[in-house]
Amino acid sequence: MKVRKFEAFPIFNGFLMLAFAFLCLYPFYYVMIVSLNDPLDAQRGGIYLWIRDFSIENYKAIFKTAELLDAYRITLFRVFVGSILHLLLTAMFAFAMTKKHFVFRKFLNWWILIPMYFSGGIIPTYVIMDMLGLVNNVMVYVLPHLLATFHILIVRTYLNELPPALEESAVIDGAGDLAVFWKIIVPLSAPVLATIALFIGVFHWNDWFTGFTYMTSEKLWSAQNVLLKIIQTNEASNIAYISKMNSGLRVTVTAESVKMAMLVITTLPVIVAYPFLQKYFVKGMMLGSVKG
Repeated sequence: MKVRKFEAFPIFNGFLMLAFAFLCLYPFYYVMIVSLNDPLDAQRGGIYLWIRDFSIENYKAIFKTAELLDAYRITLFRVFVGSILHLLLTAMFAFAMTKKHFVFRKFLNWWILIPMYFSGGIIPTYVIMDMLGLVNNVMVYVLPHLLATFHILIVRTYLNELPPALEESAVIDGAGDLAVFWKIIVPLSAPVLATIALFIGVFHWNDWFTGFTYMTSEKLWSAQNVLLKIIQTNEASNIAYISKMNSGLRVTVTAESVKMAMLVITTLPVIVAYPFLQKYFVKGMMLGSVKG
């Protein structure tokens, strides 16, 4: 009977991967248990593995803000509309860049690289947005972000790796460029388009700078701007609470506990969406950026 040799490396490697996974997951777990703990109790510290005094006061303090629901509507609008238009225009632009007979191909290849390395700056950009009527306009969340050079280069490289015979057979059957794009290129580009969708969707979800720069009306703020305002308000409330403890002023949440709840609210949708895109994400990145 053949005796199987003891191999230490697989066991060591397993423990190492478990430790690494724990280091990656624990920060978010810690944020979640602190956000669900009583805010004043959490100030004492000592919360590491489980909730000591369960409370949802942090989330109540966030969602009782009247303008937050409207802000989330604006955020969802920019995530879905902005991402769909970005994917459509990026795919069409990259598809045109793969056509050697396209007259402006070389010019556009150089033209899209300029904004990747050079920018006019915040003030000239603001002036242009104002001239276009995009200041205090929800479309400012969408229109300036319709194209990104890096995304175009990824999609173009991916399309160059597709077998030319697929398109040639469609052309022989009488299909034009538009039919080839919709019926062949788009279905075959699902991996790379899902990758770009994750990139641009996360950008739209997390972006606060656009609203901060171009929106003077708080009614047009996205969720990130309103959440930032909530954090600043609670920090001010805590300062007032500390300075006026003897006057009877009391707060039910702390700035730190609200920050923890805010991290959960802003991060959870991305974490939920990522597993559905992961298989496309890995394949799209490998084919779209590694091959040459």
